[in-house]
Amino acid sequence: MRQLRCAYLTMKNMGAYVTDADLSIGPMAARGWAVDMVAWQDTSIDWADYDAVYICTTWDYPEDVETFIDVLEKIDRSSALLVNDLSLVRWTLEKTYLRDLDGRGAAIVPSSWYERIDVETISEFFAAHGSDKVVIKPVIGANAMDTYVLKSPVTDDVVERLLQVFRGRRYFVQPFIENIHHEGEFSLFFFAGVYSHAVLKRPKAGDFRSQEEHGADIASVEPDPALIEVATQIVALVDPQPVYVRADFVRDDDDRFLLMELELIEPSLYFRADAAAADRFACAFDQHFRNSLRGRPW
Repeated sequence: MRQLRCAYLTMKNMGAYVTDADLSIGPMAARGWAVDMVAWQDTSIDWADYDAVYICTTWDYPEDVETFIDVLEKIDRSSALLVNDLSLVRWTLEKTYLRDLDGRGAAIVPSSWYERIDVETISEFFAAHGSDKVVIKPVIGANAMDTYVLKSPVTDDVVERLLQVFRGRRYFVQPFIENIHHEGEFSLFFFAGVYSHAVLKRPKAGDFRSQEEHGADIASVEPDPALIEVATQIVALVDPQPVYVRADFVRDDDDRFLLMELELIEPSLYFRADAAAADRFACAFDQHFRNSLRGRPW
């Protein structure tokens, strides 16, 4: 049997970003895969040279979403299998997918959605959520980019900044869940619909962002069985089923686990948090590829 080739899509320059995607290269090799790290902006690549392409660490795509999608479409038109499916990428590219999941019965952090921003609208955020502290986020974004925690009343300088940042952009607003500070944010990882492992992210003092790049503490955790059940039910709502997904949750004051984000494009999968996680990923990836070949010649 010939050796299979997989491109791990990444960035030209990882800079200060933290990744452990390399931990999956060994488990992939054990299943017959040779892995290349390839910058998604590299126009010299013939995607037909690969059997599959994994959207790995493309964390700079919000800077040029249109080109990013163009690249993924080229991969999808080639003989290579794009993982996750392009339809899932398109669906979760905009955070409005949370509204879809809410409509399917998922318990999400309450969200209000906006097409434009002005001074009057900003003043209404707090009443809309019955809170004196809210979070505003762009519909398209990653790594907490252009995300702000607002307290009532919003000062004039912050209003001016918001008017600049969100001019011509769609965005949404959520109440700030204080447990982000007290307990942290849970991230659960699923491969082919099966729960794998979890981490707890605690922002550094005085911050709300849960990414390592912003100083958050990341620790492996055994989540409450109720959280695993909730996450499993939400992942089951996704169609087609993803090969990999990260589901982020926060616990509210009523002890409910609310979905903050369902990351299907390029989540950090925290393989280092569980010794068997990378192998589970490789198994799910390899099986998905082989299932895609059923009825077709190699």
